[in-house]
Amino acid sequence: MAAQGKLYLGARLRRLRRELGLNQSAMASELSISPSYLNHLERNQRPITAAVLLKLAQAYDIDLKGFTADSEVTSLEELAEIFADPLFADIGIPRYELLELAHNAPSVADAISRLYAALAQRRQAPEGGEAEYEARLTPEIWVRDYIQLQRNYFPYLEEAAETLAGALGGPAEMFASLRRRLHEGFGVDTRIMPAELLDAASQHYDYHRKRLMLSALLRPESRTFGLAYQVALFEFRPLLARMLESAAPPDPPTRALLHISLANYAAGAIIMPYAPFLAAAERYRYEVDRLCAEFGASVEQVAHRLTTLGRSGARGIPFFMLRVDAAGNISKRFAGESFPFSRFGGTCPRWNLHAAFQTPGRVATQVVETPDSQRFFTISRTVDRAVRLDPRESTQLAVGLGCDLQYASKIAYSDGLNLADPYVTPIGPACSICPRVRCPQRAAAPAGRKLAVSEMQKTISPYPFLGG
Repeated sequence: MAAQGKLYLGARLRRLRRELGLNQSAMASELSISPSYLNHLERNQRPITAAVLLKLAQAYDIDLKGFTADSEVTSLEELAEIFADPLFADIGIPRYELLELAHNAPSVADAISRLYAALAQRRQAPEGGEAEYEARLTPEIWVRDYIQLQRNYFPYLEEAAETLAGALGGPAEMFASLRRRLHEGFGVDTRIMPAELLDAASQHYDYHRKRLMLSALLRPESRTFGLAYQVALFEFRPLLARMLESAAPPDPPTRALLHISLANYAAGAIIMPYAPFLAAAERYRYEVDRLCAEFGASVEQVAHRLTTLGRSGARGIPFFMLRVDAAGNISKRFAGESFPFSRFGGTCPRWNLHAAFQTPGRVATQVVETPDSQRFFTISRTVDRAVRLDPRESTQLAVGLGCDLQYASKIAYSDGLNLADPYVTPIGPACSICPRVRCPQRAAAPAGRKLAVSEMQKTISPYPFLGG
């Protein structure tokens, strides 16, 4: 936190040290400072100096902008979301106490968040039996949190994928090169199969016959991605095993899901190798369709790849990405840095991500502002699912990309907008914790706030409440 021009970053410094697995003496030695001084820094008894920040950047390859940014707000909003649960309705915990917890005890805040996520997945026994609770994180939550802890960037996978991509050749021959690599390197035959023979699978690897079967319903870019995924599992087996060992997932299902997620990451990095992809992104000013054409990838694959450009000395715009269905269910969320939306709930209806379904295939832009006054430039459009089993069903999903407004001028979609004084849409987290008083689209009463309902007046919000 900043006070009178001084930076107090104790919580973030302590979190970084713990993520690196260092005690105070070890980190102090690597930074060439005394353990007692480091202890003072972590306890916010001393402001952090420019010299120490530079040593941190050199020793641990951190992004100083992201490290010194005021990042407690996200943790505060997550805690507010948790304590808005009806379970705590009678306690009335004030926001300043949550802010103190987020700032001064981030590990405790993380533990509370993890516990709440586990409790949210509790399962009741059949009616008439005793309640049985599964007090653990679900695999998808654990994996999502782990990937975000790494800021959605895995340098060893990037290096391995870039080397392999160089041997495979350019995007035009990627499918043929990957197919040949599987056959010549691992004896695996690739076949395009009728969808009915694969049941509900889009691809299947037959271990005994060494045959990779891809659904005929897959579009070309998805077939290429499927090949890259299988190649990654073979080529990077030792690396993936080490990464899994280091991550230490809590159980076999979580380990399997993390394995799939890392292989998917590697597949994207093979098809869109880091340096060429970043160069093309900057050349085309992050125009998604141009990048799709350049690398033979889908809109969703490119959008996901844009969130992973975190290489030190060669960083792209730190995008966040969200994928939702027409009902508002979130099926993907990734972020290069912080993610400004609700962790446990859905998205704000005022973000035009939802309106993308009304104009399929068209790009919609919007400048949004969160309750803490952060402004983001966002891009929304529809995409189709990789496989459409029933032609009568809709395959549409909506993908949203966003970044801090300061980067908007580098993006082609911002052309023609008055970025100095843009039209801004105020948005918020889940309605139950959103502090915005005048919102016509509020769908739930705000927890912990006193309603200001009057029989003599109707308001634009169905749940007016006292601010502050």
